[in-house]
Amino acid sequence: MFFAMSGFCQLIKPVKIDSLVTVSLPPGYQQKDTLGHKLFSANSLYGYMVVISQANEKNNTPLKKEKDLNKVLKNIIKDIQGQSAGSSAQFVRDTTVGRLKAKTFRLKTDDGNGDVQYRNFVLLYTQDATYTFEYVYPENRAELIKDELKAFTSSIRLSPDLQRNDQYLSNAEGMSTIAKVGIFGGGGLLIILAVVMVTRRKKKLAIG
Repeated sequence: MFFAMSGFCQLIKPVKIDSLVTVSLPPGYQQKDTLGHKLFSANSLYGYMVVISQANEKNNTPLKKEKDLNKVLKNIIKDIQGQSAGSSAQFVRDTTVGRLKAKTFRLKTDDGNGDVQYRNFVLLYTQDATYTFEYVYPENRAELIKDELKAFTSSIRLSPDLQRNDQYLSNAEGMSTIAKVGIFGGGGLLIILAVVMVTRRKKKLAIG
């Protein structure tokens, strides 16, 4: 298996999805391009690879904050899940590709007849396009695909021209909850202490 995987890693070659994104695919991959929708697909040793580049609307409103990006990615995952009956998104987590934020997750599909299939995704959103990197395999190959899946997903490369503001405009992270508690809680404590001190001083003046 080690030599087979070494051979696979030597076989896959970088393929330009567009001027900004590259990923490595096995030879003999298929490519379709329809009205801004690009699809690349290829058979691998143990699974099936799919890469989709979907142009966003030209009048697409720029996202302002990271929470807006999170909402968009969440909705895309929901849409993908809704495309297959009996499917469920698993292990959804944040990751980074180059300088950009992305989501990874696994979609489990079950046709009800014991035919369980997994689809591992890397989901990347930019202002101009949304990229989906997908690796599909049957459940009985789950222990065989690990190196192949890693070789595929780790081969994703982005142009230096793609920066975080190609996803959302503001880099401000806001104030953490701990900081808010420290500042506002501490400020409240100072106000209480000031009131107590003033009250005591007034009492002393009254006694004097």
